[in-house]
Amino acid sequence: MTHAPSIIYTWTDEAPALATHAFLRAVRSFVATVGVEIETRDISLAGRILAQFPDVLGDRSVEDDLAELGRLVELPEANIIKLPNISASAPQLKACIAELQALGYSIPDYPDDPGTDAERDAKTRYGKAMGSAVNPVLRQGNSDRRAPKAVKDFARANPTAPGEWPADSRTHVSTMSGGDFFHNEKSITLPSGTMAKIEHVSKNGDVKVLMESLPLLAGEILDSTFMSRNVLVDFFKDQVRDAKEKDLLYSLHLKATMMKVSDPI
Repeated sequence: MTHAPSIIYTWTDEAPALATHAFLRAVRSFVATVGVEIETRDISLAGRILAQFPDVLGDRSVEDDLAELGRLVELPEANIIKLPNISASAPQLKACIAELQALGYSIPDYPDDPGTDAERDAKTRYGKAMGSAVNPVLRQGNSDRRAPKAVKDFARANPTAPGEWPADSRTHVSTMSGGDFFHNEKSITLPSGTMAKIEHVSKNGDVKVLMESLPLLAGEILDSTFMSRNVLVDFFKDQVRDAKEKDLLYSLHLKATMMKVSDPI
């Protein structure tokens, strides 16, 4: 950061890219009148991917802006405007890799099932760009996501009427009653620091290492969970059948990509 008062504006190359860049011009116009500078940092998926391969890209390497932001959020003087960015799934990651390779960036393919040290290294690097890689970093430190007092006061003074909700309405929300992440969750508080390893053990006893080393601190909470595929599929079938029988519109809400970071498996 510079010594002059500054705000860091994060930009992406994903939709809505036009709105992202247009809003930057508006922000610069407003803060210029009070002597505040606007700096930009790249948190796009493409930028996050390229930042993982400085040794491969040579003079085409890019700065790891997300890592820099991770350090800045620990400082009380940091001001960051975080724009929406995608939580990259494997198909989105592969599509972005292909686009970058077509532009001449000599980055490796994404290995679904790595068999060599080089492939395992590539998958580990790409893993840092997958899922909700940005939010866990920017929500550390002095992050404050509370609504400003003026917004709260306006909402209190101008409440939104909830409307009528008939007692005989068949509209409802269904959630799993077992076999999901919530019901299978286990947590422990570590009495001392240690190094953990994450492994997948198949039904026939085959072991696949998912994470070779996971350093843990004394007092740190280790939380893990899993979801049963069979229970999940049965739940979907039951809810679809129930919606058909009651002549209801069926809406399914899933969010899993962010768990690529928060829940590594």
